[in-house]
Amino acid sequence: MALLYLSTPKRAAVWQKVFADVGEEMVIGEDAVKDPAAITHIACWYPPVDIARYPNLRVVISVGAGVDQIPALPGGVQLSRTVSSQIDRMVREWVVMATLMLHRGMATYIDQAARQVWQAHAGTAMRETTVGIMGTGRVGLPVARTLIDLGFNVCGWNRSGRPVEGMPVYGERDLDRFLGQTNLLICLLPLTDQTRGLMSSTFFEKLPIRSRLVHAGRGAQLDMDALHAALQEGRIESAMLDVTNPEPLPQGHWAWSDPRVIITPHIGSVTDYEEGARHVLAVIKADRDGCEIPGRVDQNLGY
Repeated sequence: MALLYLSTPKRAAVWQKVFADVGEEMVIGEDAVKDPAAITHIACWYPPVDIARYPNLRVVISVGAGVDQIPALPGGVQLSRTVSSQIDRMVREWVVMATLMLHRGMATYIDQAARQVWQAHAGTAMRETTVGIMGTGRVGLPVARTLIDLGFNVCGWNRSGRPVEGMPVYGERDLDRFLGQTNLLICLLPLTDQTRGLMSSTFFEKLPIRSRLVHAGRGAQLDMDALHAALQEGRIESAMLDVTNPEPLPQGHWAWSDPRVIITPHIGSVTDYEEGARHVLAVIKADRDGCEIPGRVDQNLGY
């Protein structure tokens, strides 16, 4: 049984040491595969084009938290996403930072600073702002608790309406109610068939006037033209995006120069290489032991 590694050389250098320390075999790159039948696990961002070459493949492990880039796998092959405490912490940091920046009108002040304008604007108290978090999982819950502790009103949304202690949570049927009370919307959803293109013009029309958007889910969930129209209409006051559609944004795209939009280049989280390697080792061990693998993804659901 061996792991086939398909990622960057820099990450490979760290993984090799971690794997060698525990006596696990790691094959780097498809050109180094001598016996395809020996490959039981693959760690990658994009899987091999000819995945059928590996008849004994058991698990594909995404080297990042996302899995929407991985096509449907053959029957019997499981999918795992990297579970990392650093990823969770970093996304929470970025989202809380973005929330506070938009709450305090930083898009306006960044634009004013670029134009050498010294002008103060009235703000809104946290207790008067309702933050709506779409996605109440590993990252969404810590974000919610942090924002509640800061003094925001916080509500959550997930497809099932699964309750969360300490805040109201809405389900798929209550999306309009959720949006109607949300002054600052945070998207942390995975990309699925249901969430692709979710943030459309119809979606934005359901938000209160002068709402703000923090987007750290997946770029394909956001209709950028619809966001532009919502900004022009005053439905959205400002937005901070760590993911865009397309990604990266091409030169000349309207969002680069719109002073109401703050963009970061998908840096909300970075996987720690050693922690990522240890996650893969945990997946391999659990699979061998016949246990539930860490980070298992239901490809029918997308998460």
